[in-house]
Amino acid sequence: MGFVGETLDSLKRTQLRDALSQAISLGMIVTSALMIWKGLIYFTGSESPVVVVLSESMEPGFKRGDILFLHMNKDPIRTGEIVVFNIDGRDIPIVHRVIEVHEHGGTGEVDILTKGDNNDIDDRIMYAQGQHWLQQQHIIGRAVGHLPYVGYLTIIMTEKPIIKYILIGALGLFVLTSTE
Repeated sequence: MGFVGETLDSLKRTQLRDALSQAISLGMIVTSALMIWKGLIYFTGSESPVVVVLSESMEPGFKRGDILFLHMNKDPIRTGEIVVFNIDGRDIPIVHRVIEVHEHGGTGEVDILTKGDNNDIDDRIMYAQGQHWLQQQHIIGRAVGHLPYVGYLTIIMTEKPIIKYILIGALGLFVLTSTE
């Protein structure tokens, strides 16, 4: 084998090593993001520690695109708290204020009624058919903080999926072409 053959072999090995290095870097980024997310779930006690406000129902307190940070603990839910809850049969959680809490004597169970601050009526019309109250299992977190408008990127990517694919493609291309 001559000088040219050795150079080509060396170049192929280098390209393979670079490709493997980039794949490992991408895997480490994804793994780190998953570890951070799982850590947030553990420390906040909420299956969804961060949510985006998707409607104007909580204005003026929270606006569409605000990011809410959630926490869940064993303290009883109280009137006036802002909670995020799931409704049976719906995929998207809802952010609203607790307007009534009815405690069942001594059992620890409660019935919860919610309402958006910007809505005229309570949420019973949104609950599952025949459901008039939320129970503790419907609550996925309590709002403990927020960042205004930071979640708008999520809303845009949901409403216009092509932007999501362009962004993911650009990030992938950036990782694959970076030299470090």
